[in-house]
Amino acid sequence: MTETAIAEHGIVGDLQTAALISTDGSVDWFCCPRFDSPSVFGSLLDGADGGHFHVRPAAGEYTVKQAYHPDSAVLITRFFTPTGVGEVADFMPPEDGPATGRHRIVRLVRCVRGRMRFEVEVAPRFDYGRQPHETRFTAEGILFSANGSRLALHPVREPEDEVLAEGGIVGGDARFTVSLTAGQIRGMVLESEPDGPPRELRAAEIRELFEHTVGFWRSWVAGATYHGRWREAVIRSAITLKLLTYAPTGGMVAAPTMGLPEQVGGERNWDYRYTWVRDASFSVGALLGLGLVEEARAFGMWLGDRVRERTGGPSGPLKIMYRVDGSSELKEEVLPGWSGYRGSRPVRVGNDAADQLQLDIYGEAMDSLFIGDRAGLELPLAGWSAITEVLDWVSRNWQQDEEGIWETRGGRQPFTYGRLMCWVALDRGIRLAAARGLPADVARWTAERDRIHREILERGWRPGRHAFVQHYGTDVLDSSLLRMAKAGFISATDPQWMSTLDAMKAELVTDSLVFRYDPGASPDGLRGEEGTFSLCTFTYAEALARAGRLDEAWEAFSKMLTYANHVGLYSEEIALTGEQVGNFPQAFTHLALIDAALTLDRALDERARRSARAPRPRSAKSG
Repeated sequence: MTETAIAEHGIVGDLQTAALISTDGSVDWFCCPRFDSPSVFGSLLDGADGGHFHVRPAAGEYTVKQAYHPDSAVLITRFFTPTGVGEVADFMPPEDGPATGRHRIVRLVRCVRGRMRFEVEVAPRFDYGRQPHETRFTAEGILFSANGSRLALHPVREPEDEVLAEGGIVGGDARFTVSLTAGQIRGMVLESEPDGPPRELRAAEIRELFEHTVGFWRSWVAGATYHGRWREAVIRSAITLKLLTYAPTGGMVAAPTMGLPEQVGGERNWDYRYTWVRDASFSVGALLGLGLVEEARAFGMWLGDRVRERTGGPSGPLKIMYRVDGSSELKEEVLPGWSGYRGSRPVRVGNDAADQLQLDIYGEAMDSLFIGDRAGLELPLAGWSAITEVLDWVSRNWQQDEEGIWETRGGRQPFTYGRLMCWVALDRGIRLAAARGLPADVARWTAERDRIHREILERGWRPGRHAFVQHYGTDVLDSSLLRMAKAGFISATDPQWMSTLDAMKAELVTDSLVFRYDPGASPDGLRGEEGTFSLCTFTYAEALARAGRLDEAWEAFSKMLTYANHVGLYSEEIALTGEQVGNFPQAFTHLALIDAALTLDRALDERARRSARAPRPRSAKSG
């Protein structure tokens, strides 16, 4: 069995975990009970031994189309066969509350026209396939159990069904078929940690779950204030960010997957199922820009807890990433038995980069708190003393060499972006203290902030390159610096900034797609290459818009939209072939899409207003 392409998936979730479902009707990735828990279905990383749950036509040729139910996280997969048309509606009823072990994948199966015979196979592999399981097939359903974990499959049947399903257990996996005629609705619910044995459900019950889930998402989307040019892409990105948020704490995972390669066959295969301070901090501005206040507030509380705990250890008061519950143990290990996506090994669980020193996180964290405060999400005064301790630490340590934003494993350097975001941290702290009349060592923060600014201009700028560079002592360009103008460090139309954009366009941009940096020119301690970074492409479009280069920005943004998959989702990178690679879907990319759309919309609207106000030339009189 071969792995389905990364982009051939949609995502459903319940705000505590998520499942990826392929265009062939297979649940190829599902971790339970949380995003960062071991997988139950993992065929995305090992087609033979990872486990899957598929529902598809039982025999013959068929074609498939997949789309989301409008303004929702309900995924519809439609199968077209010579004998009829059928569909599977996949969703997970939201668990928007305290952490629970109960999660439900609902698979509503419907025959639209003619007749359809569906093939169902449920093949769980608990704990990344390391725990064998037992399977019990009863008249009321199926129960899978392994080392204290349980999954119940509840079938959907009607009293008049004489023979709805035929099948049994094969090697511990459940296999059966479901035959339907036009208008019939059946299906199944896979439930983790059920409070009782499997039981039969009626079609009315599963339809009620469908309506409830659609209603939840449409009610949530109605709170978004965006009505710009790219509503469909922006709202899909917002829904995706919501799906990647762990509701009990407000932490947002970078992606729901692990081990998907940045280069197929390579070793750049990381576990992204954690909350990065950086990524989640960026989400605050994007969500507030859409009017989605509660999500921004929830993350602010999560971040506030991390600041107050100050459990970062030797690398500073904060770690760069945490588990969704805020714990910080992310020890990296390898799953030796898994083949990896299309042979991309090793398959890693955990992430040793958690212990790296990355100074930029302090700027992103403080900027999110500053933005939130300006939007009315006031900081609790009880947390201010912890914030001042963090900023005091930044003022003493910003000159350290570090690993940098891209988590390279080639040794520490004086990265310009890290210095830039230390400047942001102190700048936002100074502004907050002044705006709220809060006690702080403002004189020291101001002195260090200004020192950073002078140093970046002196050492981060390369006159021969006419650009700001990746770190002191190199001529390498780095697209992380695309945020310099947005951060307020430099004017978006300053000549030095414009020439930096030109240098990046010449070296890091290929047909509007943007590389993070050139690994050949800046060794990062890893073998192989990588594709263009989707986050950077959207950030590039936003930077162009801020610089007044609107036609370039519009073109870059429009081209990038064509690289979305069939349901509007993005992975981490775009390979040379145009395929999506890296973990999927990536929160960073979707929040950058939102930021770019908001900025470009405003700039285009302002240009249209200026054009409308401009005096029109008078036509010459004949005569």
